Amino acid sequence: MSVNAPVSTNSTPTSNVQIESSSPLYAESIFHVDKFTVTNSMVSSWIAVVILVIFFYSIGKKIKKIPKGIQNIFEIILEKALEVVDSVTGNRKKSEKFMPIVLSLFLFILVNNWMGLLPGMGTIGFLQKQGNHLSFIPFLRGGTADINTTLALALFAVVASHIFGIITIGTWNHFNKYINLKVFYAIPKKIKEDISVLLINPIRAFVGIIEIIGEIAKVASLSFRLFGNVFAGEVLLASMMVIFAYILPLPFMFLELLVGLIQALIFAMLTLVYLAVATDQHTEH
Repeated sequence: MSVNAPVSTNSTPTSNVQIESSSPLYAESIFHVDKFTVTNSMVSSWIAVVILVIFFYSIGKKIKKIPKGIQNIFEIILEKALEVVDSVTGNRKKSEKFMPIVLSLFLFILVNNWMGLLPGMGTIGFLQKQGNHLSFIPFLRGGTADINTTLALALFAVVASHIFGIITIGTWNHFNKYINLKVFYAIPKKIKEDISVLLINPIRAFVGIIEIIGEIAKVASLSFRLFGNVFAGEVLLASMMVIFAYILPLPFMFLELLVGLIQALIFAMLTLVYLAVATDQHTEH
């Protein structure tokens, strides 16, 4: 949600060089370490991680057996969060396993979303010459305003659900949720009792293949939903800043605070649902 007002100004007629500033869909490169490219959204994500580590480390040092003050507040928040997770998993043991992953994703996304509203995000940078153009490259850009970041988060969430599924119900059972070989093995045993298995079981196997497509759709849904909402907020704020830089953007900034919170919550809750579904054993009827 960094603010990059789309501005294009021509330099002197003799230089024939244009200075452009825009909000591209991709993250801009800041520097290179050998062949490794460091982008402005990557730097913002690192800063978000550092903020969270310092914050929780400073709180962790003050934890006591008998809670006082702010520790009471955090324990209440954590207990309520566990109750929300319980409402999805229906199992406290599962909730305690999933909670660190879901809460970490929520906080990381939330901090990245809100960092985009800070002064200097997307507005402090340097000029880089590209042909006859001077492009403005900001030092920092909201991490979740980069499709690469949201895609990585989505892949992590989906892959984690499969890993937990394999650990919880076993590799064979988890594999058969998608490539259902069990139904074909069951045909010779059940055909004498019910001839309809020749039709029903292949259909059940086909449903598993549809589930594979659904897993790919999960990645696309998670990544594009988060990126789309955050990037749209970036463009909206940039437009308001161009129209009138004072007062007018304030209601939209408050709106983006809510959007940042809601999108972080949606991503975390969907990840929780995927984890819960992947670790449930489907019963045979």
